[in-house]
Amino acid sequence: MRARSAPVVAIVAGLAATGLAFFSSAGAEDTPTHDESKRLASAVFAGGCFWCVESDFDKVDGVIDTISGYTGGHVAKPTYKQVSGEDTGHYEAVKVTYDPDVVTYDYLVSYFLHHVDPTDADGQFCDKGDSYRTAIFVANPEERTIAEADIAAVEASGVLPAPVVTQVISADTFWPAEDYHQNYYIKNPIKYRYYRASCGRDGRVKELWGESAATH
Repeated sequence: MRARSAPVVAIVAGLAATGLAFFSSAGAEDTPTHDESKRLASAVFAGGCFWCVESDFDKVDGVIDTISGYTGGHVAKPTYKQVSGEDTGHYEAVKVTYDPDVVTYDYLVSYFLHHVDPTDADGQFCDKGDSYRTAIFVANPEERTIAEADIAAVEASGVLPAPVVTQVISADTFWPAEDYHQNYYIKNPIKYRYYRASCGRDGRVKELWGESAATH
């Protein structure tokens, strides 16, 4: 094979370098520039049907993810059938992952209280039983202080017709629910809307909180 002349070699090398630079640049544009050190936090709330709690929290700016599950009981890896049988001690709950730079834990607690009936000791709306009771599961003393202060503020406001019975409980193992429960309101919108309406959730919340629920 005949050797290439020096000018041709230089041109080829230049084109190759340009091509490598192009592909390198294109790859950089396609690569997410997430800040891997970004600090996220999580909070766990029990507010009756976890489909509804999940749906409510997904509307909050700064909430990154929600997972329906079970917590607070004594049975490992519980199933929905076991929990709904009311002999596991577990609550239906939702784990909320959020960005503390966008939304505070204090706001999430207040938002939660304004989207449930914290005066019902028997469950929530049409769902009765221990697994449907309200609770705030706190991971540390700071969260406990905030949750208890928010409940005290609600009590002091006199806006509710009865005392708040929502418990503040130390966080325990959170067991994710079965896949079909996750994002149920998205996967089954017609069934979800029918359930939520027939259970009277929104009507009771409005009755208790009035327009203030919409501002939290």
